[in-house]
Amino acid sequence: MALLEVKDLSFTYGEKTAFEKKAVRNISLSIEKGEFIGIIGHTGSGKSTFIQMLNGLIKPSGGQVLLEGKDIWSEPKKIRNVRFKVGMVFQYPEYQLFEETVEKDIAFGPQNMKLGAEEVAKRVKDAAAFVDLKPELLKKSPFELSGGEKRRAAIAGVIAMDPEILILDEPAAGLDPKGRDVLMTQIATYHKAKGNTVLLVSHSMEDISKVADKILVMNKGDMYAFDTPKAIFSKGEEIEKIGLQIPQITKIMIGLAKSGFDVPTDIYSVEQAVMEIMKLRKSTSDILLKAPEGGAGA
Repeated sequence: MALLEVKDLSFTYGEKTAFEKKAVRNISLSIEKGEFIGIIGHTGSGKSTFIQMLNGLIKPSGGQVLLEGKDIWSEPKKIRNVRFKVGMVFQYPEYQLFEETVEKDIAFGPQNMKLGAEEVAKRVKDAAAFVDLKPELLKKSPFELSGGEKRRAAIAGVIAMDPEILILDEPAAGLDPKGRDVLMTQIATYHKAKGNTVLLVSHSMEDISKVADKILVMNKGDMYAFDTPKAIFSKGEEIEKIGLQIPQITKIMIGLAKSGFDVPTDIYSVEQAVMEIMKLRKSTSDILLKAPEGGAGA
């Protein structure tokens, strides 16, 4: 049984009004425990609406969200418990910091779960370590932290609840390249250490391709594709046509293939590209070595 399953999931804003707009249309997919799922799509593709239905922040207009086989809306009064299992980190989560100290802010979620003081303290310490927040920062006001530290503190507050599914909506938005790389590494480390399911929404195919087991591509509220990175990037030119940027290295490989070189076009990492180019170089060298003296025109 899948950990999370959505069946014909739909949502319409302003339903039955003159401003009606279908944001998500009939999406069905299954996510297994421990998977790292990337979600990508252009602005207005329905990404944020989709993920907010997964933990009950938005009630679907149609379809179901099944968590461990149970419809999350089967008992509406218990929807809050779903949010402890499906944690959500919003874009610019640092704007949600509000407590006197970083420690208290991270502890807020676990305390609302009615956990004991010792367990809360342990979760705060562990969550801070996962996002690389130094112990001395825990006693500071969150408003004294740098932008990157605030971001990590806010993420730690969700991680401290130890959700079975962690959803991050553009967690690297607004960070400089170094800060983005650090944060993405920490998220990948968390996933590897905990084995929890992670859903990462991003505009960056580069970021998604480095960490995801599968990628959900959304386009105008529809599920355009849901597959492995290799399968997704084999459709690189099609993906560009719906307004998404594929990784630069994928573009290079597509360009080489169009120029007549025998290389695959589903490459999405520099390491993969180097291996393929080395193979191409070796095969070319072998052909030249086997050629008759004086060359082909001798």
